[in-house]
Amino acid sequence: MEKQIYTCLWFDGKAQEAADYYCSIFKHSKIISANPIVVVFELNNTKFMALNGGPQYTFSPATSHVIECITQTEIDHYWEELGKEGKYSQCGWLDDKYGVSWQIVPAILSELMGDKEKAPRVIQAFMQMGKFDIEALKNA
Repeated sequence: MEKQIYTCLWFDGKAQEAADYYCSIFKHSKIISANPIVVVFELNNTKFMALNGGPQYTFSPATSHVIECITQTEIDHYWEELGKEGKYSQCGWLDDKYGVSWQIVPAILSELMGDKEKAPRVIQAFMQMGKFDIEALKNA
């Protein structure tokens, strides 16, 4: 495949503001191009487009962006920064201030869930969590 697939995020007049906001949170990020209608940017080498499309559409948790984190420090960072002025949920989910849904998850989660003996305890533990706690999951 010669062309990359990337996500377009529809905003009501806040595409530049949102792109700047996301770029301030992710270390390896940049604005690639911008005009009054479209802003193209990268977060951790993943391309996104922000479109000033108007009020017709809004975001929903039916689509979310997953951030796999190796350390608790990373989880804490993304949870706090993306959740500011947004809405926190359970199991690592949050909606940011623009309504975009994110899942902030530990990279070790799939390994823990792959252990048939441990998986039920891990599920029980994370169902009680908002922000994931790596040590609590390991100790479940």
